[in-house]
Amino acid sequence: MGRRVKPGDDELNLMAYWVYILASKPGGTLYVGVTNDLIRRVYEHREGLAEGFTKRYGVKTLVYFEPHETIEAALQREKNIKHWPREWKIDLIVAGNPDWRDLYDEIVK
Repeated sequence: MGRRVKPGDDELNLMAYWVYILASKPGGTLYVGVTNDLIRRVYEHREGLAEGFTKRYGVKTLVYFEPHETIEAALQREKNIKHWPREWKIDLIVAGNPDWRDLYDEIVK
């Protein structure tokens, strides 16, 4: 696995859109989303500012994210992942984050 691109990196200018997965706990409820501002959007989920599914089910832990150059690519990837079986989503998370660490602190550094 190569170096992880994260918000704040110089490469952010090229990678303006993000697909991300939040979890309620390891192996818990999952949420797949897309945004052009990963730090802001995850903060909104964590603080309960985003009404809906994540607030209702306490899904606040950032366990996976990936950059995309265009909104079209990000939206297509989000749609694809949302249609995957749960096991595939878990495999995607575990491949890059086997301990289900909260990656939020990494993206705000």
